[in-house]
Amino acid sequence: MRSDSPIQFSIVIPFFNEQENIPPLYMKLTEVMVGIGEPYELVFVDDGSKDNSYKVLSDIYEHDHRVNVVRLRRNFGQAPALKAGFDFARGEVIISMDGDLQHDPDEIPRFLEKMEEGYDIVSGWRVERTDHWLMRQLPSRVANKMMAKLSGVDLHDFGTTFKAYRREVLSEIHLYGELHRFIPALASWAGASVAEVPISNIQRKNGTSNYGISRTVRVLLDLLSVKFLLDYSTKPLQFFGLGGLLCLAAGGGIGLWVFLRKALLDEGLLANHGPLMILGMALVMGGIQFIATGLIGEMLARTYYESQNKPVYTIREVRSRREAMAGRDEPPRTAGAAGW
Repeated sequence: MRSDSPIQFSIVIPFFNEQENIPPLYMKLTEVMVGIGEPYELVFVDDGSKDNSYKVLSDIYEHDHRVNVVRLRRNFGQAPALKAGFDFARGEVIISMDGDLQHDPDEIPRFLEKMEEGYDIVSGWRVERTDHWLMRQLPSRVANKMMAKLSGVDLHDFGTTFKAYRREVLSEIHLYGELHRFIPALASWAGASVAEVPISNIQRKNGTSNYGISRTVRVLLDLLSVKFLLDYSTKPLQFFGLGGLLCLAAGGGIGLWVFLRKALLDEGLLANHGPLMILGMALVMGGIQFIATGLIGEMLARTYYESQNKPVYTIREVRSRREAMAGRDEPPRTAGAAGW
C-alpha cells in the first residue's frame, strides 16, 4: 500500500468527555502503528468536551509530532466531528475509531489487509455484541437490516465507527445529522467497493456512554433521508409525482362518478354525496401539491446541500506541526475545511 504520499495512514478519533480513555488508547495506537512500519498520523478531534479531554490531548501533542488536535467550538455531534477529522487528515487510508476504548487498535492490521484486496471501504462487524440486548442490540439489528435492505449494501453492522476508507472516497461524502453510519451506502452508490471484517465489541470501562434509545429514532429518520438521497435526490419529481398522480386519479375518479350521478340521475350533490365530494376535492388538491413539491424539488436539486459549501462544524483551535495548508499541493477540501 505504499504511495508517494508522506503519510500513508491517518487515524481519526473524535472525543467527547473521554479524559480517562485517551492515554491508554493513544499508547495502544502508537504501539500498533509503529509495528505496521508505515508513516502515519493521529488526528484527535475534541468535540466540545466539558472535562479535561482537551488538556490531555494537548499534553500528548507536545510529546508526539505525529499527533494533531482539532478542537471544535462546541459539541456538534459525532458526524460533524468525524467530518472535521476527515477534512484535516492527509493519509492515503483514513481509519476512524471511537474514543471510548471499545475498539481494539490491534485489529487495525485486519482492516488494512482487507483493503490490500482492492476495497475502497472496510467496515467493522461486531459479531458478538456485549451491550444491553433490549436498549442497544435489538434496535441495532432492526436498523441494520433496514439499512441493508433499503441501501442495497450487504453489511451486518452499519453502526460501528470502526472503518477504513480510501481518502478519495471520503472527499466526495458530505456528513451531517447521523449520516456517518451511512457512508458505505453513500459511497457504494457512487461506485465504491465495500467489505467488512469481524471485530470485537469491548465493554466500556471508563466514562459514560453518549448513546441511548433516542439515537435509534434519529437513525431511522436519517435512513429515510438516505434512501431518498440515494434513489431520488436527482429526480425528486418521480418520488412526489407518483403520489400526486395517484391522488389526482383518485380525486378525478370520485369527481367523475359524482358528476355522472348528478347528470344521469339528477341526485343532489351536497345532500347525497357531500363527504365524498370533499374527499375528491382534497385528493385533487393533495395531488397538485405533491406534483408542485416534486417540481420545486427538481429545482432545489440543482442547488443541493453540498453546493452551498456550508460547514457543519466550526473550529476553535488546531494544534499541529503541519505546515500551512495553503502552501501544500492538496486535493480540494470539502465543506467545513475553510480556515485551515
